[in-house]
Amino acid sequence: MSRLPKPITGIIPPVLTPLANRDRLDAAAFDRLLQHLIEGGSSALFLLGSTGESPGLSGQLRRDVLDRGCAVVAGRVPVMVGIMDTSFTESLRLAEYAAQAGADALVLSPPCYFNLSQASFRGYLERLLPLLPLPVYLYNIPSLTKFMIAPETVRAAAQMPNVYGLKDSSGDAEYFTAVRELLADRPDFALLVGVEEMLAEMVPQGAHGGVCGGANLHPRLYVDLYEAALRGDLQSVDSLQTQVMAISNGVYRTGEKESSYLRGLKCASSLMGFGNGLMAEPYFELNEEERRGIRGALESAGLLKAASR
Repeated sequence: MSRLPKPITGIIPPVLTPLANRDRLDAAAFDRLLQHLIEGGSSALFLLGSTGESPGLSGQLRRDVLDRGCAVVAGRVPVMVGIMDTSFTESLRLAEYAAQAGADALVLSPPCYFNLSQASFRGYLERLLPLLPLPVYLYNIPSLTKFMIAPETVRAAAQMPNVYGLKDSSGDAEYFTAVRELLADRPDFALLVGVEEMLAEMVPQGAHGGVCGGANLHPRLYVDLYEAALRGDLQSVDSLQTQVMAISNGVYRTGEKESSYLRGLKCASSLMGFGNGLMAEPYFELNEEERRGIRGALESAGLLKAASR
Protein backbone atom coordinates (compact mmCIF):
# COMPACT_ATOMS: atom_id res chain seq x y z
CA MET A 1 0.00 0.00 0.00
CA SER A 2 1.39 3.42 -0.93
CA ARG A 3 2.67 5.70 1.85
CA LEU A 4 1.86 8.71 -0.32
CA PRO A 5 -1.03 10.92 0.76
CA LYS A 6 -3.18 12.36 -2.03
CA PRO A 7 -2.35 15.13 -2.37
CA ILE A 8 1.08 15.17 -0.80
CA THR A 9 1.64 18.43 1.08
CA GLY A 10 4.44 20.34 2.79
CA ILE A 11 8.13 20.70 2.05
CA ILE A 12 9.93 18.13 -0.10
CA PRO A 13 13.65 18.91 -0.35
CA PRO A 14 15.37 17.98 -3.62
CA VAL A 15 18.27 16.25 -1.91
CA LEU A 16 21.87 17.17 -2.74
CA THR A 17 24.28 14.34 -3.61
CA PRO A 18 27.52 14.62 -1.59
CA LEU A 19 30.40 13.15 -3.59
CA ALA A 20 33.60 11.56 -2.29
CA ASN A 21 35.10 11.69 -5.77
CA ARG A 22 33.88 11.99 -9.34
CA ASP A 23 32.02 8.66 -9.21
CA ARG A 24 31.56 7.76 -5.55
CA LEU A 25 28.93 8.81 -3.02
CA ASP A 26 30.10 10.32 0.26
CA ALA A 27 27.93 7.95 2.24
CA ALA A 28 28.60 9.43 5.68
CA ALA A 29 27.76 12.98 4.53
CA PHE A 30 24.67 11.70 2.69
CA ASP A 31 23.48 9.95 5.86
CA ARG A 32 23.89 13.14 7.90
CA LEU A 33 22.05 15.19 5.30
CA LEU A 34 19.10 12.79 5.13
CA GLN A 35 18.80 12.75 8.91
CA HIS A 36 18.97 16.57 9.00
CA LEU A 37 16.14 16.79 6.44
CA ILE A 38 13.90 14.31 8.22
CA GLU A 39 14.45 15.92 11.63
CA GLY A 40 13.69 19.31 10.03
CA GLY A 41 10.12 18.28 9.25
CA SER A 42 10.30 17.33 5.57
CA SER A 43 7.14 15.70 4.24
CA ALA A 44 9.08 13.60 1.72
CA LEU A 45 12.52 13.54 0.08
CA PHE A 46 13.26 13.87 -3.63
CA LEU A 47 16.38 11.97 -4.71
CA LEU A 48 18.10 12.31 -8.09
CA GLY A 49 16.59 15.60 -9.16
CA SER A 50 18.46 18.43 -10.84
CA THR A 51 19.59 19.69 -7.40
CA GLY A 52 20.90 16.16 -6.81
CA GLU A 53 22.91 16.50 -10.06
CA SER A 54 21.32 13.35 -11.43
CA PRO A 55 22.09 14.03 -15.12
CA GLY A 56 25.81 14.19 -14.23
CA LEU A 57 25.89 10.93 -12.26
CA SER A 58 26.75 7.51 -13.63
CA GLY A 59 24.15 4.76 -13.63
CA GLN A 60 25.93 2.96 -10.79
CA LEU A 61 26.17 6.11 -8.70
CA ARG A 62 22.44 6.75 -9.15
CA ARG A 63 21.75 3.22 -7.94
CA ASP A 64 24.07 3.78 -4.96
CA VAL A 65 22.11 6.93 -4.06
CA LEU A 66 18.86 4.98 -4.19
CA ASP A 67 20.14 2.05 -2.15
CA ARG A 68 21.68 4.24 0.53
CA GLY A 69 18.88 6.79 0.56
CA CYS A 70 16.04 4.30 0.91
CA ALA A 71 17.93 2.31 3.54
CA VAL A 72 18.65 5.37 5.69
CA VAL A 73 15.16 6.86 5.33
CA ALA A 74 13.70 3.44 6.17
CA GLY A 75 10.11 4.45 5.50
CA ARG A 76 10.09 7.43 7.88
CA VAL A 77 8.98 9.71 5.02
CA PRO A 78 8.15 8.91 1.39
CA VAL A 79 11.04 8.86 -1.09
CA MET A 80 10.53 10.31 -4.57
CA VAL A 81 13.03 9.57 -7.36
CA GLY A 82 13.77 11.55 -10.49
CA ILE A 83 13.72 9.68 -13.79
CA MET A 84 14.90 12.17 -16.40
CA ASP A 85 16.98 10.23 -18.88
CA THR A 86 16.75 10.96 -22.59
CA SER A 87 16.42 7.18 -23.09
CA PHE A 88 12.97 5.65 -22.56
CA THR A 89 14.58 2.33 -21.58
CA GLU A 90 17.02 3.86 -19.09
CA SER A 91 14.22 5.84 -17.42
CA LEU A 92 12.21 2.63 -17.10
CA ARG A 93 15.19 0.73 -15.70
CA LEU A 94 15.86 3.38 -13.08
CA ALA A 95 12.17 3.40 -12.14
CA GLU A 96 12.22 -0.36 -11.66
CA TYR A 97 15.39 -0.14 -9.58
CA ALA A 98 13.87 2.63 -7.45
CA ALA A 99 10.85 0.45 -6.71
CA GLN A 100 13.08 -2.48 -5.73
CA ALA A 101 15.15 -0.21 -3.47
CA GLY A 102 12.03 0.88 -1.59
CA ALA A 103 11.14 4.26 -3.12
CA ASP A 104 7.55 5.46 -3.10
CA ALA A 105 7.17 7.62 -6.21
CA LEU A 106 8.81 8.82 -9.40
CA VAL A 107 9.33 12.34 -10.73
CA LEU A 108 9.24 12.44 -14.52
CA SER A 109 10.53 15.32 -16.63
CA PRO A 110 10.20 15.57 -20.41
CA PRO A 111 13.31 14.09 -22.05
CA CYS A 112 15.68 16.94 -22.77
CA TYR A 113 17.66 17.48 -26.00
CA PHE A 114 14.78 16.48 -28.28
CA ASN A 115 12.30 18.97 -29.71
CA LEU A 116 8.84 17.91 -28.54
CA SER A 117 5.29 18.91 -29.34
CA GLN A 118 2.57 18.61 -26.72
CA ALA A 119 1.13 15.67 -28.69
CA SER A 120 4.53 13.96 -28.74
CA PHE A 121 4.90 14.30 -24.99
CA ARG A 122 1.38 12.98 -24.37
CA GLY A 123 2.21 9.97 -26.52
CA TYR A 124 5.44 9.45 -24.58
CA LEU A 125 3.45 9.42 -21.34
CA GLU A 126 0.85 7.06 -22.77
CA ARG A 127 3.60 4.58 -23.67
CA LEU A 128 5.74 4.93 -20.55
CA LEU A 129 3.27 5.34 -17.69
CA PRO A 130 1.68 1.86 -17.92
CA LEU A 131 5.15 0.34 -17.51
CA LEU A 132 6.18 2.31 -14.43
CA PRO A 133 5.94 0.50 -11.07
CA LEU A 134 5.29 3.56 -8.85
CA PRO A 135 3.10 6.68 -8.75
CA VAL A 136 4.37 9.54 -10.90
CA TYR A 137 4.68 13.30 -10.49
CA LEU A 138 5.32 15.35 -13.62
CA TYR A 139 8.24 17.77 -13.48
CA ASN A 140 7.88 20.99 -15.46
CA ILE A 141 11.30 22.65 -15.75
CA PRO A 142 11.43 24.34 -19.17
CA SER A 143 14.70 26.15 -18.42
CA LEU A 144 16.48 22.77 -18.62
CA THR A 145 14.27 20.67 -20.89
CA LYS A 146 13.36 23.34 -23.49
CA PHE A 147 9.75 22.20 -23.14
CA MET A 148 6.86 23.65 -21.13
CA ILE A 149 4.25 21.05 -20.19
CA ALA A 150 1.13 22.92 -21.27
CA PRO A 151 -1.72 23.19 -18.73
CA GLU A 152 -3.93 21.16 -21.08
CA THR A 153 -1.27 18.44 -21.20
CA VAL A 154 -1.13 18.36 -17.40
CA ARG A 155 -4.90 18.00 -17.40
CA ALA A 156 -4.70 15.12 -19.89
CA ALA A 157 -1.94 13.42 -17.85
CA ALA A 158 -4.01 13.76 -14.68
CA GLN A 159 -6.57 11.45 -16.30
CA MET A 160 -3.93 8.78 -16.89
CA PRO A 161 -3.45 6.03 -14.29
CA ASN A 162 -0.96 6.65 -11.49
CA VAL A 163 -0.20 10.35 -12.11
CA TYR A 164 -0.34 12.00 -8.68
CA GLY A 165 0.75 15.58 -9.29
CA LEU A 166 3.01 18.20 -10.81
CA LYS A 167 6.21 19.88 -9.67
CA ASP A 168 6.35 23.24 -11.46
CA SER A 169 9.75 24.91 -11.69
CA SER A 170 8.80 27.33 -14.45
CA GLY A 171 8.61 30.31 -12.10
CA ASP A 172 5.53 31.45 -14.03
CA ALA A 173 2.67 32.36 -11.69
CA GLU A 174 0.18 32.65 -14.57
CA TYR A 175 1.05 29.14 -15.72
CA PHE A 176 0.55 27.77 -12.21
CA THR A 177 -2.82 29.49 -11.95
CA ALA A 178 -3.93 28.07 -15.30
CA VAL A 179 -3.01 24.54 -14.21
CA ARG A 180 -4.80 24.95 -10.89
CA GLU A 181 -7.97 26.18 -12.60
CA LEU A 182 -7.97 23.28 -15.08
CA LEU A 183 -7.63 20.84 -12.17
CA ALA A 184 -10.14 22.50 -9.84
CA ASP A 185 -12.14 19.26 -9.79
CA ARG A 186 -9.08 17.23 -8.71
CA PRO A 187 -8.24 18.19 -5.13
CA ASP A 188 -6.21 14.97 -4.87
CA PHE A 189 -3.77 16.09 -7.60
CA ALA A 190 -0.72 17.69 -5.95
CA LEU A 191 0.56 21.02 -7.25
CA LEU A 192 4.08 21.63 -5.95
CA VAL A 193 6.12 24.81 -6.32
CA GLY A 194 9.70 24.30 -7.50
CA VAL A 195 10.85 27.93 -7.26
CA GLU A 196 11.15 28.44 -3.53
CA GLU A 197 11.05 32.23 -3.66
CA MET A 198 7.43 31.84 -4.88
CA LEU A 199 6.29 29.40 -2.18
CA ALA A 200 4.61 31.93 0.11
CA GLU A 201 2.81 33.53 -2.84
CA MET A 202 1.57 30.26 -4.32
CA VAL A 203 0.34 28.39 -1.23
CA PRO A 204 -2.66 30.72 -0.71
CA GLN A 205 -3.39 30.23 -4.43
CA GLY A 206 -3.63 26.46 -4.15
CA ALA A 207 -0.11 25.08 -4.04
CA HIS A 208 0.07 21.98 -1.87
CA GLY A 209 3.73 22.38 -1.01
CA GLY A 210 7.19 23.21 -2.24
CA VAL A 211 10.26 21.39 -3.54
CA CYS A 212 12.77 23.82 -2.09
CA GLY A 213 16.53 23.48 -2.62
CA GLY A 214 17.30 25.74 0.33
CA ALA A 215 15.65 23.20 2.60
CA ASN A 216 18.89 21.22 2.33
CA LEU A 217 20.37 23.94 4.53
CA HIS A 218 17.45 24.85 6.79
CA PRO A 219 14.44 22.55 6.35
CA ARG A 220 12.56 23.90 9.36
CA LEU A 221 12.58 27.44 7.93
CA TYR A 222 10.78 26.29 4.78
CA VAL A 223 8.37 24.09 6.74
CA ASP A 224 7.52 27.05 8.98
CA LEU A 225 7.05 29.31 5.93
CA TYR A 226 4.73 26.80 4.25
CA GLU A 227 2.65 26.37 7.41
CA ALA A 228 2.42 30.14 8.02
CA ALA A 229 1.30 30.70 4.43
CA LEU A 230 -1.26 27.90 4.75
CA ARG A 231 -2.88 29.44 7.83
CA GLY A 232 -2.68 32.99 6.45
CA ASP A 233 -0.34 34.31 9.13
CA LEU A 234 0.99 37.25 7.12
CA GLN A 235 3.25 38.62 9.85
CA SER A 236 5.06 35.30 10.16
CA VAL A 237 5.15 34.90 6.39
CA ASP A 238 6.87 38.26 5.99
CA SER A 239 9.50 37.44 8.60
CA LEU A 240 10.18 33.95 7.28
CA GLN A 241 10.18 35.07 3.65
CA THR A 242 12.87 37.61 4.51
CA GLN A 243 15.02 34.77 5.82
CA VAL A 244 14.39 32.67 2.71
CA MET A 245 15.37 35.57 0.47
CA ALA A 246 18.54 36.11 2.50
CA ILE A 247 19.56 32.53 1.71
CA SER A 248 18.56 32.97 -1.93
CA ASN A 249 20.47 36.22 -2.36
CA GLY A 250 23.49 35.19 -0.32
CA VAL A 251 23.96 31.61 -1.51
CA TYR A 252 22.46 31.26 -4.99
CA ARG A 253 23.93 34.34 -6.65
CA THR A 254 27.66 33.57 -6.39
CA GLY A 255 29.77 32.65 -9.41
CA GLU A 256 28.64 32.02 -12.97
CA LYS A 257 25.00 32.94 -13.50
CA GLU A 258 24.09 29.68 -15.27
CA SER A 259 25.30 27.47 -12.42
CA SER A 260 25.25 29.78 -9.40
CA TYR A 261 22.22 28.20 -7.67
CA LEU A 262 23.60 24.68 -7.60
CA ARG A 263 27.24 25.56 -7.03
CA GLY A 264 26.33 27.98 -4.24
CA LEU A 265 24.02 25.47 -2.58
CA LYS A 266 26.60 22.67 -2.79
CA CYS A 267 29.25 24.97 -1.32
CA ALA A 268 26.95 26.07 1.51
CA SER A 269 26.09 22.47 2.37
CA SER A 270 29.77 21.58 2.58
CA LEU A 271 30.40 24.49 4.97
CA MET A 272 27.63 23.07 7.15
CA GLY A 273 29.31 19.65 7.24
CA PHE A 274 27.45 17.82 4.48
CA GLY A 275 30.36 16.78 2.29
CA ASN A 276 33.29 18.48 0.63
CA GLY A 277 31.39 20.51 -1.97
CA LEU A 278 32.63 18.44 -4.91
CA MET A 279 30.43 18.91 -7.98
CA ALA A 280 29.50 16.40 -10.65
CA GLU A 281 30.87 17.33 -14.06
CA PRO A 282 30.61 19.67 -15.89
CA TYR A 283 30.36 21.96 -12.85
CA PHE A 284 33.22 22.75 -10.49
CA GLU A 285 33.51 24.04 -6.94
CA LEU A 286 33.57 27.71 -6.03
CA ASN A 287 36.91 29.34 -5.34
CA GLU A 288 38.07 30.39 -1.88
CA GLU A 289 36.91 33.99 -2.20
CA GLU A 290 33.44 32.84 -3.27
CA ARG A 291 33.36 30.34 -0.40
CA ARG A 292 34.13 33.12 2.07
CA GLY A 293 31.20 35.10 0.72
CA ILE A 294 28.84 32.16 1.19
CA ARG A 295 30.22 31.51 4.66
CA GLY A 296 29.37 35.11 5.53
CA ALA A 297 25.82 34.65 4.21
CA LEU A 298 25.37 31.50 6.30
CA GLU A 299 26.71 33.25 9.38
CA SER A 300 24.28 36.13 8.83
CA ALA A 301 21.45 33.63 8.49
CA GLY A 302 22.43 31.95 11.76
CA LEU A 303 23.28 28.67 10.05
CA LEU A 304 26.99 28.86 10.93
CA LYS A 305 28.79 30.29 13.90
CA ALA A 306 30.98 33.21 12.94
CA ALA A 307 34.48 32.03 12.18
CA SER A 308 37.25 33.38 14.36
CA ARG A 309 39.04 36.22 12.59
